[in-house]
Amino acid sequence: MPRGKRGGRVSALEGCREEEAPPAADAVPSVLWASGQQPEAAAEQILLRGIFEIGRDSCDVVLSERALRWQPIQPERPTGDSKYDFLRKEEFIELKDIFSVKLKWRYSVKQQKSGTLLGITLFICLRKEQNKLKDSTLDLINFSEDHCDIWFRQFKEILADFSNRPKSLKILLNPQSHKKEATQVYSEKVEPLLKIAGIKTDVTITEYEGHALSLLKECELQGFDGVVCVGGDGFASEVAHALLLRAQKNSRVETDLILTPVRAQLPLGVIPAGSTNVLAHSLHGIPHVVTATLHIIMGHIQPVDVCTFSTTGKFIRFGFSAMFGFGGRALALAEKYRWMSPNQRMDFAIIKTLAKLKPEDCEISFLPFNSSQDLEERAEGSPKSDYNDKWQMIQGRFLNVSIMAIPCLCSVAPRGLAPNTRLNNGSMALIIARNTSRPEFIKHLKRYTSVKNQFNFPFVETYTVEEVKVHPRSNISGHNPEEEDGPYETTSGNSFPWNVDGDLMEVASEVHVRVHPRLINLYGGRIEEMIPK
Repeated sequence: MPRGKRGGRVSALEGCREEEAPPAADAVPSVLWASGQQPEAAAEQILLRGIFEIGRDSCDVVLSERALRWQPIQPERPTGDSKYDFLRKEEFIELKDIFSVKLKWRYSVKQQKSGTLLGITLFICLRKEQNKLKDSTLDLINFSEDHCDIWFRQFKEILADFSNRPKSLKILLNPQSHKKEATQVYSEKVEPLLKIAGIKTDVTITEYEGHALSLLKECELQGFDGVVCVGGDGFASEVAHALLLRAQKNSRVETDLILTPVRAQLPLGVIPAGSTNVLAHSLHGIPHVVTATLHIIMGHIQPVDVCTFSTTGKFIRFGFSAMFGFGGRALALAEKYRWMSPNQRMDFAIIKTLAKLKPEDCEISFLPFNSSQDLEERAEGSPKSDYNDKWQMIQGRFLNVSIMAIPCLCSVAPRGLAPNTRLNNGSMALIIARNTSRPEFIKHLKRYTSVKNQFNFPFVETYTVEEVKVHPRSNISGHNPEEEDGPYETTSGNSFPWNVDGDLMEVASEVHVRVHPRLINLYGGRIEEMIPK
C-alpha cells in the first residue's frame, strides 16, 4: 500500500474551479458524497479532489490513499426525488491496480512540438476470468495544465511508492523456442507494455543452447531488479538454473555437491513462448503472455520450490520436475528428430515409445514429507526431524517415475501432472506407474486430459516426499543395438535418459533428488486461486 505521507495535497475542490474544470462543468456545483458511501472510503485520507470528465460525464473525482473514486455530477432536483439515484452510482479503481500514468495530448499537423493538453491517462491492470490479467486505460479529461500537473505529480508519487515493482530488467529471448515466435511475442505483446510502465530493459537474443547459462554466470546483474526469459520450459529451466548457480557462486557455495543451496538473488519472470509452457501455466494459472507480463510489471512475487539433482555425490543441476522411464525415453527419441517441429517430433516419439513400451527395473527410496516442520527452517537448512530420517524403499519394474515440485499444469493436463502439490509447499509429488499392459498404461495417460483422477489405477502409486533416490538395477536403459532408432538409445550409450523440465539429462547411475523450499522468486499471482478443484 502506498505510504500516507504525500506532497502537493489539495483538499475539497481546490484547483478545480472555473478556469480549471472542463468547459461543460463550469457552472455545475460540486456534489458531496452521499450518506451511503462505503465505510472504507470514508475512513481513508483524501489526497486530492476535483472535477474531470470521464466518458461523457463531468464527475466529482476523489483520490484517497487506497483508491480513485468518481461519481457523475447531477443537476439539483426536488427533495425526496430519487428517480435518478441510479445515475449517481460511485465507481472506483484501487491504486495498486494502476501501473502507469501519462499526460494526454492532442497533436495536429501544425503542432510539431507542443499540442493541446486533454487531461491524464491512467494505465490499469484488470483481473478477468480464469486468472487472466488485462491492461486497460482510464482517461481523466481536464484542459487545465496546472490542475492536471498537480494530479499527475501525485499519481507519479503514488506509483513510486510501490517499491516492489521492477524498474530495470534483463531480458533473455530464445529465438528457437516452439515455432520460433519468441521474438515476435516479445516485440508485439511484451515490449509495448514494459515501455508504458517505464521499465528499462536490456535484451539479449540467445544464439545457442546454453548461451543463457554462460551469460548469466558472468554478466553484471547489479543494476537489474529482475531477469525475464521469453521461451519454452527448457529455456526457463536453463535461466532458473543459471540464476541459482550464480547465487551459489556469489555466496561461495561449493557447486560440486550442493546440500543447502542459497536462494536466487533476483526474481525471474517467465513469458510463455514454447510448446507446452508448463512452468508459466503452473505459475500464472494460464499460459497467457499479457498476464505473465502484467505480473512482472505489477511486481507480483511468488516464492517457488526447486529441486537439486545429483549422482554419486556430485551435483548435476537445478530443476522443477523430472520423469524417468517412459517420459525420459520419449524425450531421448524426440531429440533424434529435431528436424521436425516440436509438437510433431514429441507426438511421434510418444507413439513410437508406446509401441516399444518396456519397464525399467529399479529401486526407489524416498523420505516422506514432514508437514509439521516449518518451511522457513527447512529453507535455511535446519536438521531434519526423526520422522524424516525414516527412508522408505520400493523396488520392481516401473513404466514411468515422475518427481515434481510444481503442479505442472498444461493444456493436455488441466489439473496438472502433479495436482496434489503446489508451487511452494516444500514437497514433491512422487508418482510411480508399475509395469502393466500397454492399453492400461495408455488409459492412465489419457486420464490426464480430463478432470478425473488420473491416479485411480491399481498400478499407479503416489507419495508426497522431500527426497527421492532412483537406482536402476540394469546396466543400460533397455537398449537393443539391433533395433534401429530404438526408443531407449541415448547419445552416451549406457546412460539412462531423464526428462528434466523438458531437457534431456543422461545419467549412468543413481539419481538423488532433493526439494528446497522457496529457493527462487518468480513473478506470478497467488497460486491458491489457480489450481482447478
